[in-house]
Amino acid sequence: MRSENQLYLTVFLLAGLTGCAVGPKYQRAGVAIPPGYKEIAGGNDQWKVASPNDGVLKGKWWELFGDPQLNKLEEMVSGSNQNVKQAEARYRQARALVASSRAGYFPTIGVNPSLTESSRGSAAAGGNSGVSTRATTTASFSIPFSASWEPDLWGRVRLSVEGATASAQATAADLENVRLSMQTQLAVDYFNLLGLDMQTKLLADTMAAYTRALQLTTDRYNGGVASKADVAQARTQLETTRAEMTDLGVSRAQFEHAIAVLTGQPPSSLTLAPGRIAGPPPPIPVGVPSQLLERRPDIASAERQTAAANADIGLARAAYFPTLNLSAGGGLQAGNIVDLFTWPARFWSVGPSLSQTLFDFGRRRAQLQQTEAAYDGTVAAYRQTTLSAFQEVEDNLAALRILAVEADQVDVAVKAAEESLRLELDRYKAGTDSYLNVITTQTIALGNERSAVQVLQRRMVAAVQLVGALGGGWNASTLPAPADLKRAQSAQPAPAN
Repeated sequence: MRSENQLYLTVFLLAGLTGCAVGPKYQRAGVAIPPGYKEIAGGNDQWKVASPNDGVLKGKWWELFGDPQLNKLEEMVSGSNQNVKQAEARYRQARALVASSRAGYFPTIGVNPSLTESSRGSAAAGGNSGVSTRATTTASFSIPFSASWEPDLWGRVRLSVEGATASAQATAADLENVRLSMQTQLAVDYFNLLGLDMQTKLLADTMAAYTRALQLTTDRYNGGVASKADVAQARTQLETTRAEMTDLGVSRAQFEHAIAVLTGQPPSSLTLAPGRIAGPPPPIPVGVPSQLLERRPDIASAERQTAAANADIGLARAAYFPTLNLSAGGGLQAGNIVDLFTWPARFWSVGPSLSQTLFDFGRRRAQLQQTEAAYDGTVAAYRQTTLSAFQEVEDNLAALRILAVEADQVDVAVKAAEESLRLELDRYKAGTDSYLNVITTQTIALGNERSAVQVLQRRMVAAVQLVGALGGGWNASTLPAPADLKRAQSAQPAPAN
C-alpha cells in the first residue's frame, strides 16, 4: 500500500511541475521605420504652419473641425453603427474562446447517478431442471463521480491560451479599426455633403445673376440693340445652370443616406439642413513615424495575429510528445436506497494513462510545416500593413500640401475671372462687344468658383483621411491585457474616443 501511495504521489508531483516549453519564444517582427515623414522633412513651411509636428491626436479627434453637427453625428457611430456592433460581437466571441482555452488547466469532474431495475423470468431462474420458480426483480442504485486531468507537461494548454489571448487582442484591435473606419467615413461623407451644399448655393447665386443678364439682354433686344440670338444664348445658359444645380441633388441625397446608415438609422429618418464648410482644414498633430506603430489599430491587429500564429507553431511541436492523463472515480452503489449512503456502498478507482503516437506517416511534420508557413504569412502581412500605413500618411500629407497651393492659385483665378466678367459686361452694355464673349467669361468665372469649392472639399476630405491614417485618437496601450481577458464577459473594451 505504501509503494502504491508513493507511485501516485510521484505521478501527481510530476503532473504538477510546469511543463517544458516546446514552442518558439515570440518576438515582434522587425519593420523598416523611416526617420521622418517625407512631406515634413522636405522643409515645406506651409505644411509646418498648417500641421505642427508637436504631438499626436487624442480623444475625440473630430472636434478638431469645430462643427457641432459633425460632433453629434460622430457620437452616434460607436453606439449605433451595425458594423461596429458586429465587430464587438466577434470580440466577445474571442473572449469566450480564451475562457474555453483556460479551462484546460483544470480537471473535468462529472457525476452520473442512475437507478437500474432488472427482472429474471421463471424459466431463466429455474433453468432446465423442470422445477418451477418465481421471477425475481433486483434494483441497483448508483451515484458515481469521475475526474480526469491532463497535466500541461509540454505547454499545450499554455500555448492554446497564449494563442487565444493574442487572437482576442487582435479582435479587439479589429473592433477599434472598424470604429475608426466608420468615423472617418462619416466625416468624409459629411464634408462631401457640405461641399455639394456650397456648390448648390453658388449655382443658385449664379442663376440669379444669369436671370438679371437675361432680363438685360431681353430689354436690349426689345430696344433693338441686341439680337434674338443673344436672348436665346442667355436663356440657354440660365437653364443649363439650373439643370446642373438639380443634378447635384442626386449626390447630396446619397451622402445623406450614407450618413444615416453610418449612424444606425434608416435613410428616411435623417434630414440634414444645408450647410457650408467653415474654413480650411485645422492643424493636425502628426507625430513621428515610430509612433504610428502604436497608433494604428490595424497594425496592432496584424502584430497580435503574428503572436497567435507563433503559438500555433508550439502546439504543432507539442504533438510530438506523449500525453499524460490522470483519472479518478468513485461513488456509492447499493441494491436499495437505504443502503446507498452507508460505508460499505462506497467504491473508488484511480490511475494514470500515457498515450503517444508512434507512426503517423508525416502528418505531424506536415502540420508543423503548415503552421510555420502560416506564421511567415502573418509576418509578411504585418510588415505590409505597416508599409501601407506609412503610405497613407504620406499620401494625405502630400495631398494637403499640394491642395493648399492649388487653393491659393484658384483664389487668384476666381478674382481675375470676376474682374474680367465685370469689364466684359460693361463692354457689352456699351455695345462694344458681343454677348458671346459675356457668356464665355461667365462660364470661366463659374468654373473657377466651383473649382475653389471643390478644392476646399478635397482638402477637408484629405484632412479626415490623414486623421484616419494616423489612427485617430487610439493607442495600442488600450488593448485588453491577458489579465483583463480573464474577467467576466460583461467587460468590453472601452472606446478610445
